[in-house]
Amino acid sequence: MDWIFQTTDSLSYVFLRFGLALTFFFHGTQHVFGWHGGKGMKDQIDNWRNKYHIPVAVGMLGVGTELFTVVAMALGFLVRPAAFFLAIFIGTAMFKSHWGNGFFLQQKHGRGSGVEYTLALLLMALAVLFGGAGALSIDRIISR
Repeated sequence: MDWIFQTTDSLSYVFLRFGLALTFFFHGTQHVFGWHGGKGMKDQIDNWRNKYHIPVAVGMLGVGTELFTVVAMALGFLVRPAAFFLAIFIGTAMFKSHWGNGFFLQQKHGRGSGVEYTLALLLMALAVLFGGAGALSIDRIISR
């Protein structure tokens, strides 16, 4: 279990963590609470079920992952498990929703956004998964 908390004193992971925390604070609160023009949890999970055939229980796990990510990344606590579930969440979103729309985020043809942004988030989550929480984290304190 030591590998869960093991990390370095690198500040690089702190920036990645805070970037993910900030992104998923806004994205997750759209999905869960309907803030910032979002749908709210019921409508979001219904959308995933109807459009992508994602079961309700998996949708609940998805929105839970989004909120868990915010807390874990901000505090630097249980960062590797959060990054693991986040990578699965983002990877699923990338393939189910964005893959068929090409690479670029903005599209002239109006089909939807490509994988550009989700790929960046996926790579950030994978970097934190493999590198750990870095400096200024609870995980770093525990791993000493």
